[in-house]
Amino acid sequence: MTLEGTNTWVLRAPGADSCVVVDPGPLDRGHLDRVAAHGPVDAVLLTHGHPDHSEGVHDFARLVGAPVHAADPGFATVRLTGGEVVTGGGLEITALATPGHTDDSVSFLVGGAVLTGDTILGRGTTVLDGGLADYLASLRTLADLPEGTTVLPGHGPVLPDVVAVARAYLTHREERLAQVRAAVERLGGAPTARQVVELVYADVDRSLWPAAEWSVRAQLAYLGVA
Repeated sequence: MTLEGTNTWVLRAPGADSCVVVDPGPLDRGHLDRVAAHGPVDAVLLTHGHPDHSEGVHDFARLVGAPVHAADPGFATVRLTGGEVVTGGGLEITALATPGHTDDSVSFLVGGAVLTGDTILGRGTTVLDGGLADYLASLRTLADLPEGTTVLPGHGPVLPDVVAVARAYLTHREERLAQVRAAVERLGGAPTARQVVELVYADVDRSLWPAAEWSVRAQLAYLGVA
């Protein structure tokens, strides 16, 4: 589910002595030490609270002596709700509330790039651990950014244009929602997420079905199916 692993981003303007770190990652002291070596660190930003992004954040923040900017108060020194501008590393970084993958998902706009966490991945599509209505709204927010805005994702490679990817994600979600709706009608009553997955994801490797169930549960809730 993490593709090649979780991306930790170190951001600094040309000529700046300090930096900003996004998503320190899991509690791997060797990794945290290597990231800290790029310091001094002005601020730590968290796209969301899943452990592969956040498990090491408290230790890293203590290591570098920097505040944590996050939506989840369990992680945050500075709480983000969207619209805040974080300064550090010679940069101004704008927080965008983009819930859906999780309720606490935040993206960060800096220069001509946007760090999307798991809201948009470098390859494939993400699973939903939050609400589908929120996720669709977040994709529309990203689709409204300037064309050519580079995607710096939480997993996978850099992508050249967030607008094209966000629109493709919206189309994919609409197609999946239609498939789930058809599966519900075929199954009748109030089918479980697993029953729907067995129909809609029949051509997908079964090792991925548990992850697919997350998204299907969000889609069933969106459709009002108990």
